[in-house]
Amino acid sequence: MVTTAKFELRRFQSEDLPTIMEINRTCLPENYNSYFFMEVHQNCPEAFLLATVRNRIIGYIMCRIEHGFSEISRFKMVKKAHLVSLAVVPEYRRLGVANALVTQATDAVTRHGAKEFYLEVRITNEPGIELYRRLDFSIVRRVSYYYHDGADAYVMCKKLNA
Repeated sequence: MVTTAKFELRRFQSEDLPTIMEINRTCLPENYNSYFFMEVHQNCPEAFLLATVRNRIIGYIMCRIEHGFSEISRFKMVKKAHLVSLAVVPEYRRLGVANALVTQATDAVTRHGAKEFYLEVRITNEPGIELYRRLDFSIVRRVSYYYHDGADAYVMCKKLNA
């Protein structure tokens, strides 16, 4: 468990699922069913993390390990990590919570042998894009109509030193 003066990070546990699903519903336009959350958790439990303040869950990150074409050099097969979802409740944003979640998840997926870490982010999500840039992610391409509502996404990626 990582502790700061403001919040703590810990691993997701199955009893956290209703709270995580509620945070997902209230913070993000893309929502998932309970099976999807549990499938991602089973894939890489070390990179499904929660941020808490006095035992109240205020944010989460969930990532999975995949094998496929590199996001950086498209013709190479690699073991890569996918940041599937990241959310922090509004009253705790801009306090370093998302930064800490991504940093801790990066360490976890690196220990799993991932060579790259990638994500999709709405092209209009300027705070998210800036956060990922500060954490050494770069935009590698734009995907038109990526989201259910027709919005475009950037694919951002960083190389990992496994």
